[in-house]
Amino acid sequence: MTDRIFPPIPPVTPVPRVTPTARKPVTPTGTSGDFQKILESKLGTELKISAHAQKRMMERGISLTPQDMAGIQEAVHKAQVKGCKESLVVLDQVALVVSVENRTVITAVDARSLKENVFTNIDSAVFVQ
Repeated sequence: MTDRIFPPIPPVTPVPRVTPTARKPVTPTGTSGDFQKILESKLGTELKISAHAQKRMMERGISLTPQDMAGIQEAVHKAQVKGCKESLVVLDQVALVVSVENRTVITAVDARSLKENVFTNIDSAVFVQ
């Protein structure tokens, strides 16, 4: 048996021609400046505090002043520039684990609990003055 069986070949249908449409020229939006500044303005630079971190702060009696928050935001920015992902931000009496990518405080530890804790899954530490 050397006869081969071939499936039927479907009829060829013509392919419709696509006519190109004219592209609209890109017009500048009138904003000029550094890409990073524009990106931050669109994404927001506000630091968020997770529900877990808020709970820990209440349990441990931790309160942050506006100056503390400004220092933390500056520390997160420094860590972001260096390419960090998860950072330990250390203030005078508080240590915070911060997701630099999400700009979110993950957890908070007060000074008396610092000696008892081991911080894992961090790739950097930033000390706030």
